[in-house]
Amino acid sequence: MTSGIMDNGTNAAMVPLHMDEGKSMVPASSQGEMIFERVKTKLKAKLGNEVYSSWFGRLKLDETSKSIVRLSVPTAFLRSWINNHYSDMINALWREEDEQVLKVEIVFRSASRACRPSLEAEPALRADPRAITRDKPVFPVGNTSQDKKAPAHFADRATDRPGQNSVFGSPLDPRYTFETFVDGTPNRVALAAARTIADAGASAVRFNPLFIHASVGLGKTHLLQAIAADALKRSERARVVYLTAEYFMWRFATAIRDNNALSFKEQLRDIDLLIIDDMQFLQGKSIQHEFCHLINTLLDSAKQVVVAADRPPSELESLDARVRSRLQGGVALEMVSPDYGMRLEILKRRLVSAQHEDQSLDISPEILDHVAQSVTGSGRELEGAFNQLLFRQTFEPNLSVDRVDELLSHLMRGGEAKRIRIEEIQRIVARHYNVSKQDLLSNRRTRTIVKPRQIAMYLAKMLTPRSLPEIGRRFGGRDHTTVLHAVRKIEDIVGKDQKLSQELELLKRLINDQAQ
Repeated sequence: MTSGIMDNGTNAAMVPLHMDEGKSMVPASSQGEMIFERVKTKLKAKLGNEVYSSWFGRLKLDETSKSIVRLSVPTAFLRSWINNHYSDMINALWREEDEQVLKVEIVFRSASRACRPSLEAEPALRADPRAITRDKPVFPVGNTSQDKKAPAHFADRATDRPGQNSVFGSPLDPRYTFETFVDGTPNRVALAAARTIADAGASAVRFNPLFIHASVGLGKTHLLQAIAADALKRSERARVVYLTAEYFMWRFATAIRDNNALSFKEQLRDIDLLIIDDMQFLQGKSIQHEFCHLINTLLDSAKQVVVAADRPPSELESLDARVRSRLQGGVALEMVSPDYGMRLEILKRRLVSAQHEDQSLDISPEILDHVAQSVTGSGRELEGAFNQLLFRQTFEPNLSVDRVDELLSHLMRGGEAKRIRIEEIQRIVARHYNVSKQDLLSNRRTRTIVKPRQIAMYLAKMLTPRSLPEIGRRFGGRDHTTVLHAVRKIEDIVGKDQKLSQELELLKRLINDQAQ
């Protein structure tokens, strides 16, 4: 089994721009280049020379088909920014020139063209948007995506690997391996346990179940996916399933709807290694009941189980007591914030990776050392600091230490990780939108109340480790599905609404400034 390849289905073959059906994707044609030049001219007219030069100066036309155009930029940060702020505009401008084009994709232009899949190889992925997953930039050292804000959706994936059974699972991020995991004192024990499990044969079981817990951005997902990726390489352990709790819930609900629950359960019980991520999000009495049966069956059959969450099993209040008890019966290991040596190594590796994308990039050892000493929170904060430096280098190639302090002041608070309280989020959002906190907790459905309430719920989900039911309780006793709807609503529109995106960034800064 692999966690990552969708069933191909029946999709129309990709064709070059205005060429015969059935031919493959081709490099940009002269006609495509002419359209591209006209689109760039319109962009410049709409945005002005300064904005255009900042964001679109290094935009290139890579490939064209009858219905899809692929543009590329040299950094992941640029790709993320353009996708979040200008994607709709670019698509509309291109369709003005060629109405047959259905989508314009902005992609990352890596140094090795062979590493990037062609559009011809991706028809199923485009056909089913559920295959898109949010990235979790936790200690990655390869190419980094900032698409994390997109909702997490999943799809079944088949495998062509010899010797491995086809078992569904959540997609694996190819960046998350043991080789790219930066180890140090804060995570060395968890890493050793993870390697032991990945190295063990199908009948050899250690630390069962293994429970890894840590705050957001400290490497849990990276480590779990590394276990799955490594175990899948070994012929003696063919049946490996990596799942997020949200995906497990979605699959279970789908199986019940399709009268396929028995087959779903049998698939999961006939595996050697089960890896569950984000356990704190497992909700629903019937789903937890089935999960408890699954865990019991696997453990009683001497099958390995690995679970991760943002807190220890004893603190997962939303879980059924039987599930908590079973999880507490194994070994629980905590991962904490990276130390100075780890932070510096992460930054060095990220710089090497960025230089593969753009050889003109350079950040002095003095600056890297200063950031490693000053940004002491999670790996995600460190990633954000590094991306800030990359972005600023475009305008300020000779950054000083003092200037870096100014740019990263919101991350350089040192000491313990900031604790963000839902009550503080509610207070700041209410004040920003000129409503009362009681309005946010009430049942009022006017637009002036609903929007701030949904934004506050979204920020509570993004900035705190609280579960959906806990957030719902803090917002007037609402159901977790209401919170989930609010989160997805904001996620759906934030990439299309620049004003809302700016409001969210402002609110995040205000909330972080007030955090303890």
